[in-house]
Amino acid sequence: MDVNGTVAEGFEPVREAFVRNFETLGERGASVAVYRNGQQVVDLWAGTKDIDGTTPWEHGTAQVVRSATKGIAAAVLLLLHQRGQLDLDAPVGHYWPEFKARGKERVLVRHVLNHRAGLPVLDHPLTPEQALDPLRGPAAVAAQAPAWEPGTDHGYHALTYGWMLDELVRRVTGQGAGEWLAAQITGPLGLDLWLGLPDSEAHRVGRAGRVDGPEPTGGLRARPKRSVTEAYEDPASLTRRAFAAITPFPEQNDPAYRAAALPATNAIATADGLARFYATLIGDTAGASRLFTPETVELARAEESAGPDRVLVVGTRFGLGYMLHGSASPFLAPGSFGHPGRGGALGFADPESEIAFGYVTNGFRKTVTADPRAQGLVRAVRQSLGL
Repeated sequence: MDVNGTVAEGFEPVREAFVRNFETLGERGASVAVYRNGQQVVDLWAGTKDIDGTTPWEHGTAQVVRSATKGIAAAVLLLLHQRGQLDLDAPVGHYWPEFKARGKERVLVRHVLNHRAGLPVLDHPLTPEQALDPLRGPAAVAAQAPAWEPGTDHGYHALTYGWMLDELVRRVTGQGAGEWLAAQITGPLGLDLWLGLPDSEAHRVGRAGRVDGPEPTGGLRARPKRSVTEAYEDPASLTRRAFAAITPFPEQNDPAYRAAALPATNAIATADGLARFYATLIGDTAGASRLFTPETVELARAEESAGPDRVLVVGTRFGLGYMLHGSASPFLAPGSFGHPGRGGALGFADPESEIAFGYVTNGFRKTVTADPRAQGLVRAVRQSLGL
């Protein structure tokens, strides 16, 4: 396997784990980046740009990161709160009056971020064309009745999370989340990360697809326990309906899908862009001051929801917009916060060790929260640090 890039002294186990992903786990094309104390210590890439092609993956090749998008988008709301423009404990309807319909008057902004809004499903799913319209998703959520009393329980808002977040940003700033992200964060920092891919960058994005490999050993496995399997197979379950809020799901290689901004699911990034994004949340990086104050870091990673998830049907932990370290989604250490993408991608930060991590791939697997390729790399980072 021809692996390109560099690792700093002491981080050689990450390169070894990256090679194993190709040799034993069916990896086709991928990259991984790690920052420590704001400095890049791992930058590796290998394989092919397209899952079904022969063009080599290059430095700067990007991929859709699926639900790792949620952690990126969460930073927009938390920064608006940090700047005094948004109150996390205000009702969503304070900013978005149409949202109050059908018993949602008590849904708070924090409930959008901690998956306690009670709105993971749509009674009338959107078509792919409707989903790409930035007005249709929020309107559908505003017209939806909660599946449970808001604030009383949690369940993963797989797609509706993005529409609620996007409309809150639009009501407060006049811009969608993708526009605000580009203007305030990724553009000024020069990050290779987009929520709404510009035409000028489309040539850098690889074609993604499904890959098979050995069964993973953590998180939501390819052969999960019976209750999880039944939940995904039952058309009436919250699980099945949450992931079917767009039916059928858009083709993720479609240029129109990539150009749209769906803050729950379609950010596109390089591994370096994803890792440096998290590095800048928690500390200074080359040419950039930290984005989150220490108080905002604590908001991101303070446990807001924990226990049986009404949608994913396993135990999950969430802060405000971020998954937290746990059995469903292991990160580096108990204080880590971030978000996986279904089938592979992962980005997170660990403030105590000052580590930021990004992994992207063109091969989606059946995993939901803990892909074995990403987990192998995380274990290698842990080994490199002696944790």
